[in-house]
Amino acid sequence: MKQSLKIGILGTRGIPNRYGGFEQCAEYLALGLTERGHKVWVYNSHTHEYQGSEWNGVQIIHCNDPEDKIGTAGQFLYDLNCINDARKRGFDVLLQLGYTSNSIWYWRWPSYCPNVVNMDGLEWKRSKYSKKVQWFLKHAEKWAAKHGDVLIADSKGIQQHLMATYNKPSHYIAYGADVFDAPDTNLIQPYNILPHQYYMLMARMEPENNIELIIQGYIESGAENSLLIVGKTDNEFGTLLVNRYGQHNGIRFLGGIYDIKAVNNLRYYSSMYFHGHSVGGTNPSLLEAMSSHALIAAHDNVFNKAILETDAFYFSTPADVATIIRKHSNKAAYSLLIENNLNKIRTQYSWARITDLYEQVLLDAVR
Repeated sequence: MKQSLKIGILGTRGIPNRYGGFEQCAEYLALGLTERGHKVWVYNSHTHEYQGSEWNGVQIIHCNDPEDKIGTAGQFLYDLNCINDARKRGFDVLLQLGYTSNSIWYWRWPSYCPNVVNMDGLEWKRSKYSKKVQWFLKHAEKWAAKHGDVLIADSKGIQQHLMATYNKPSHYIAYGADVFDAPDTNLIQPYNILPHQYYMLMARMEPENNIELIIQGYIESGAENSLLIVGKTDNEFGTLLVNRYGQHNGIRFLGGIYDIKAVNNLRYYSSMYFHGHSVGGTNPSLLEAMSSHALIAAHDNVFNKAILETDAFYFSTPADVATIIRKHSNKAAYSLLIENNLNKIRTQYSWARITDLYEQVLLDAVR
């Protein structure tokens, strides 16, 4: 009979997801592991809009998070608060999603249980960070790699990096997605668009996501259909983009959208979905675009190509984007690319399969 584990999940702002990839991962894993008979606790920021102590069978622990008062430093204190609480909980295993602001506290990690760490992307390569911050993040990665009992890499590239840099093996487990098969044009009507008559990208407003490059290529193409940009624009780079391009007739900044049905329909009915992420492993929004029947144009890098293979168009410059828009916007002509990506979701990246892989790693770590 399979062992039932007491599992703690920390490293995110909490569930249900209102922020990003790790929150999405925590949400699906927590639900899936609970359905498999485990007891799961997820750490939430005390500022999270969901204030309940339980969510769909998952226990929620709210910890003080001063980020809204003191900025980025608050993330480190929030993680410390979560770790200190975890030391008293008696978990069988602790799953840490990311290392950016919690590996500095490795000496406080609970020693009574295995610490399983998802090593995230190559955070120290992100151009938004200063040289000092990049230096710190490289050390943070080292602390996590050295002190994590079990490491998880969300891409083959990260797995190879961990072995080459730290001589540390890791389990390759990507993010997950489920095939979206419930299109409803009513859910895109509030955005004043017509099916297959707009382009779309969805990303955090960060330079390494190549949003400005895509915008420049879109403008260069002379396209008549709009470019929808989904993502919160309240940071410095987002504000810069809005000020620089917000007056262009075809460019529409929609802000953050957290209704997954609305987002899935926007992706489904787009004529082309642009994925500009260039740093990190398997990006959740890419898998979700694949699962939403999107025709994808992606930034040309090893991480995106490892997932999409030959079933996408690739760009490195604004001119590439312009060419893709001019030559390949007829989505109906590329049904084979779309179907190939859907098959990848079904066979490699379904949340059921990803949860099974995580469950096995957690069980093995405890044994």
